[in-house]
Amino acid sequence: MSGSPAGAAAARDGPLGLRKSWTELLAGRVKKQKYDPEREQKLKDSALQLLRYHQNMNDLLLEVEDPQCKKLCLSKLIDCDSASAASDHSSSFIRSAFRDQASRLGVPVGLFSARVFACSVHQACLEPSHPVLLSSEQRKKLSSLLEIARHLLAHNMFSRLTFCQELWKAQNSLLLEAVWSLHMHRVVSLQELLQSHPDMQAMTTWLFRNLCALCEQIEMPSPSSDATKAMLSGFVQLLVSSAFPQSSEPRLGEPEKTTRVATDVLQRMLTFALDTLDAGPQVTSAYQAARGWLSAYSGHVCCGMIGVDSHKRFFSHTLTQILTHKPVLKVSDAIQMQKEWGFAKTCQELTTLYCRVLVMLGPGESVGRLQEVLETQEVNWQYVLSCLSTLVVCFPEAQQLLKDWVASLMAHAFESYHLDSMVTAFLVVRQATLEGPFVFPSYADWFKESFGSSLGYHSCSKKALVFLFKFLSDLVPWEPPRYMQVHIFHPPLVPSKYHSLLTDYISLAKTRLVDLKVSIENLGLYEDLSSFGDVAEPQRQAMQDVEKAIVVFEQTGKIPMPVLEASIFRRSYYLSRFLPALLTPRVLPEVPDSRAAFIETLRRADKIPSSLYDVYCQACATAEKQPEDATPGKRPEPDQAEQPLGLLTAALEELRALMTDPTQYDVMSAQVAVISERLSFALGHNSDDSSLRRSKIQLNVLNPTLQRQDQAVVDLLLTAFCQNLMAASSFVPPERQSPWAVLFVRILCGHVIFPAVLSRLCQLLYHQGPSLGAPHVLGLAALAVHLGESRSMLPEVDPGVLAPAGSLCVPEFLNSLLTCRTRESLLFCMKFCTAAISYCLCKFSAQPHAALQNCLSPGLIKRFQFIMLRVFSEARTPCPPEHTASLSWRPSDLPPADWQSAAFSLWRWSSFQELLKEKEFYLTYRDWVQLELEIQPEVDILSDTERHDFHQWAIYEHFLPAPSALGGCDGDLEVAFTVLVSELMDFYQSSRSYNHSPDSDLVLGGRTGNEDILSRLQEMAVDLELDQGSSASYGCSASQSHILFRLFRRRLHTLAKGHSTATSLRRQRELLVCKRLLLRLPPSVLMGSPQTRQPVSPNCEEFFNLVNSELRNSCCHGSVLTHDITMHFFRGLLNVCFRSEDPALVANLTLTECQSKCPIILTSALLWWSSLEPVLCSRWKKCYQGTLPRELQRLQEAREFASSLLSGSASPAPSPAWISAAALHFATREVRTENVRVHLKRLDCERKEMLIFLLFFSLMSLLSSYLTQQDTAEYLKAMDICAEVLVYLGRRKVSWLVLFQLTETDAELGHLLHLAPDQHTRLLPFAFYRLLSYFSEDAIIKEEAFLHVAVDMYLKLMQLFVDGETRTVLPQASKRLKLQGSPVQLITEARTFLLQLIPQCPKQRFSNMRELLAGREDCDPEMSTVLLQRWQAGPSFDLYQEPHLF
Repeated sequence: MSGSPAGAAAARDGPLGLRKSWTELLAGRVKKQKYDPEREQKLKDSALQLLRYHQNMNDLLLEVEDPQCKKLCLSKLIDCDSASAASDHSSSFIRSAFRDQASRLGVPVGLFSARVFACSVHQACLEPSHPVLLSSEQRKKLSSLLEIARHLLAHNMFSRLTFCQELWKAQNSLLLEAVWSLHMHRVVSLQELLQSHPDMQAMTTWLFRNLCALCEQIEMPSPSSDATKAMLSGFVQLLVSSAFPQSSEPRLGEPEKTTRVATDVLQRMLTFALDTLDAGPQVTSAYQAARGWLSAYSGHVCCGMIGVDSHKRFFSHTLTQILTHKPVLKVSDAIQMQKEWGFAKTCQELTTLYCRVLVMLGPGESVGRLQEVLETQEVNWQYVLSCLSTLVVCFPEAQQLLKDWVASLMAHAFESYHLDSMVTAFLVVRQATLEGPFVFPSYADWFKESFGSSLGYHSCSKKALVFLFKFLSDLVPWEPPRYMQVHIFHPPLVPSKYHSLLTDYISLAKTRLVDLKVSIENLGLYEDLSSFGDVAEPQRQAMQDVEKAIVVFEQTGKIPMPVLEASIFRRSYYLSRFLPALLTPRVLPEVPDSRAAFIETLRRADKIPSSLYDVYCQACATAEKQPEDATPGKRPEPDQAEQPLGLLTAALEELRALMTDPTQYDVMSAQVAVISERLSFALGHNSDDSSLRRSKIQLNVLNPTLQRQDQAVVDLLLTAFCQNLMAASSFVPPERQSPWAVLFVRILCGHVIFPAVLSRLCQLLYHQGPSLGAPHVLGLAALAVHLGESRSMLPEVDPGVLAPAGSLCVPEFLNSLLTCRTRESLLFCMKFCTAAISYCLCKFSAQPHAALQNCLSPGLIKRFQFIMLRVFSEARTPCPPEHTASLSWRPSDLPPADWQSAAFSLWRWSSFQELLKEKEFYLTYRDWVQLELEIQPEVDILSDTERHDFHQWAIYEHFLPAPSALGGCDGDLEVAFTVLVSELMDFYQSSRSYNHSPDSDLVLGGRTGNEDILSRLQEMAVDLELDQGSSASYGCSASQSHILFRLFRRRLHTLAKGHSTATSLRRQRELLVCKRLLLRLPPSVLMGSPQTRQPVSPNCEEFFNLVNSELRNSCCHGSVLTHDITMHFFRGLLNVCFRSEDPALVANLTLTECQSKCPIILTSALLWWSSLEPVLCSRWKKCYQGTLPRELQRLQEAREFASSLLSGSASPAPSPAWISAAALHFATREVRTENVRVHLKRLDCERKEMLIFLLFFSLMSLLSSYLTQQDTAEYLKAMDICAEVLVYLGRRKVSWLVLFQLTETDAELGHLLHLAPDQHTRLLPFAFYRLLSYFSEDAIIKEEAFLHVAVDMYLKLMQLFVDGETRTVLPQASKRLKLQGSPVQLITEARTFLLQLIPQCPKQRFSNMRELLAGREDCDPEMSTVLLQRWQAGPSFDLYQEPHLF
């Protein structure tokens, strides 16, 4: 080589011939030499220095590349991958080559390298296989080239600006993926490329065209689909960040040109997508490109690249562009067509776009943006209203936002008479109401609320009224008939002086309805005036009204109010449409169904004309003789009846198919809306009818029934929900699933089918629970969780016997359907609770525990705790929780054999244990008792021994020592005893007693409830007795009354007192339970606190009070207690006596106290003495070998006296006289009537007190036989005894009137009031006047107090009549005993008797008459007047002339 160019040329052209190549020049030096690293490195440095000073750039590049290439490029470098490039072509050599060539050309090296690489990029993009994508070979070459470019950039040997300018010179051959690769490899950014383009319009067009092609590729399946989606996502992120930069970041030289290009491209792409969707969903390349671009608005594409401010501005701008796209529709078009723009009828791609935009903005900002756009710009009403429908359907919180917005629009409209605000408000309300009443209140409700009262928007002035009716009149030519019907049937409230404005509008609207051939008269009773459906045919509407009326009648048992109103105010429709549809002839069922019961109720209420009813009965009788297909009301053909159900089935299957494709989650909302529409069609009526919404649903839990069609639909829906849950959970856990379940449940809640859903759940959970399979349990458990989530929009449920105190919310109602009575039902409860809790904790894991109360019933959590503690002994001991990240929810992981392990895993999960720390979820001692009482021991999952051990642990180890703040008893055994007694009493009076039926009497002591709980109660009673005895023995103050009596007193005090039948029955039921519990406890409970100090008697004060105040009034024999409680008392007395040092003294003191404080115990002992005496004598003699105590001997002597008197050997009656009289009275009840007089003649020698007491007991027997006996024998016998005693008293001139004037202060006879029930005491006036015929006339006149007593008895008899007690008691007794006369006749006889008696009595007997009549003059004013006049009469008053009162 020569040292100059000339020399070099000469050498090439000289005689030596062809030039030798670099390889040939080095070939001669290849020898086998010893390897020397230092020599090798020195040789390399020398070669590089030689090349550096003697290179020719063009020749060098030709040397490097293939001989065939004649252009300046880097194809050799591109052909090699980065690794080989680094090894074969030294980076330092490449830098040197570019630097020297640039120096030779006299240009900067950066400029030179940029031009070279721009040419190379163009070469790599030649002959593309796709409009925007590189082939694999092209991608490989470009990757190698970019590695070299990045190396030059790192050494400041590459000009980005020049590269961009050179690149755009051949933009038509430039592929979008190449541009993306330049950006991703950080050679040049997209912002630099956009900024460097000389023509902004051409740049926008190029980018728009390439993005469309890229979006079209998105929708096509290909191996590079992931890379294509990533590329689109990246371009969208870059465009958004360029068009909407962060406002908080300084825009240092941010080119305005880039922002404008990015904004224009985004707008053009969205406009292209909207125009394509408007053209219809045709499968074209443009449609695929539009779908691909709309997929870029999803959250994972837009949320990761920029700040919150940027992406909100982008989506706000997007929403504005959508709402203002091609505003060609007028308001009149919107009024006419808005029913076609509902959520279900809007194309799926558009609703998906709305959802994505609205989710990013949030409901509040979305509504604000809607408001701003409507106020400031021309809008496309179709997009505005369809967007609004999506907003209210997908965002429940948007309902209140829209209400507030509409309220502000209406206020502004009537303040400034702004027509645009009025139009906007009406359009917004109507669009929202199209989505159903559980999404937004009906249009009729809103219109009534806005204009139906004096507080309406229009009530401020006449100008406001004119403005309103002018607006409504302008709507008439355009709006659908439904809205005019609302305005007619629910007109605005107008003052009478402006009523002409209303009548003019109604006339106009009716005229328009006539033009539209819509009849107002045929409007259905339950027709939803806010419905966007077409007006139904009259016959079809009448059938729908009948079906809905029957549904309401089933739930309430009453004639629905719309039917009653129609029978009065819309009689034409009622008679011509409704009744013919109701009375369609059919074959009547053997057991009357709901339709037959409804017809019978209407007939009894005179709502069906007799002639029409007769025709119906005849037609039904004829129909029974005809074949079924010949009846007028025959069922349609199966294919016709099943067609709507088939459409619903198909829609549900489509939803299930979407569950298996996570990419289709966005379209589920639209599919659920389709299901809602198909459901309405399948039910045969508009199921979104707001008139059927009610605050309470009544169900018959013990016997839930459904119509055949309703059950088919409900089963289909429940099956679909379970299948969808299984399908969705097989792909992703609940927390990552789409909101399909919420939308699905909202369908169930928003239709009249919801009561049928609850009835079916009743059947499945309450009656068929143990037979359900795992998928059904999982599905129904998840359904229960979502029903709890929607509890705010659900009515309450009245389950009847399951909640006698009132209604329940839906979650609590579902919990009440779960029972743990048997082994099978307990295991089912465990499965259901495990599934529900696990699903809820997984689904709402991000929410605080307190928020889970909306989804889970606290009762369900408590039930699960009860089951776990009962079934798993391991759960009773504290164990460290498992700190797992999350609980697995996989249906496949829960086969039936592993339910228990799944439940125990849930129990030990740390998040669940944290949940149990919430106060609402504490399992308290009271909760445990309630649940344990339901257990049936004979079919329990635990054996008798296991159950006993569990009770001991639960009571004495767990709940008794636990603090009350955690649901325990603070170690107080009295608290535990009180709770146990209280819950037992409630249980035995409720339907939870498992052999309870609505018509059965209360049974306590059989196999009712968990009998082992009674054993625990007895153990506690013994422990308490020992505790109290120990306290007394050490001188501590012990309670003198047993806690049981304090509890009884407190419970009875809460029951209202009164003489009504209902009140009396409630108290009797409570008393029956009290008495039964007393009988199950040790008899020493009746004796009060045991004490050891002598002498002392048991403290029976509380028991005496209970007897005197309550048990005495429940006596069926008049003056005695029942045998069981009497025997229980004396057993307790013997027990106390045997523990005492002086048993006889204790017995005598106790029975002596009974004479003054509770004499009914002694009379009861006398009645049951035949069975009581052997027990007393046997036990006493066995322990003490002596005679009975003195007070017991008195009872024995009284019985012997009565027996001897009846046997003919009379002996003096022992003291006290009332005990002997009681013994004699009970003895005479066993004697035949004809012998009574003979035996009573032997009483002449007895004391007068004895006869008075005998008359008292006879009067009580008379009243008891009158009230309780079923024949007249006992009653007539009691009458005879009373008569005989009266005769003997009269013969001995003994006054008996004192028995009708008894008071507590009477020292001699006052204790008799403790022997008579209050009802008997109140009925003494009846006995007095029933014995009227047996009174001696001479004795009456001579008895000074008789008039006073007779008047007092008459006034009390009148008061009984006024209070209604004679109407409820006396007529029934008279009817049973077949007695002549009624209470009115008895009062008439008494009145006549007094009017005849008054003139015969001397004046001095009327001296205290005014005091006697005080406050009671109104009972009989005429009688009061006669009595007072007789008292004020002068000497001339004829004492023997009856006054002429009538």
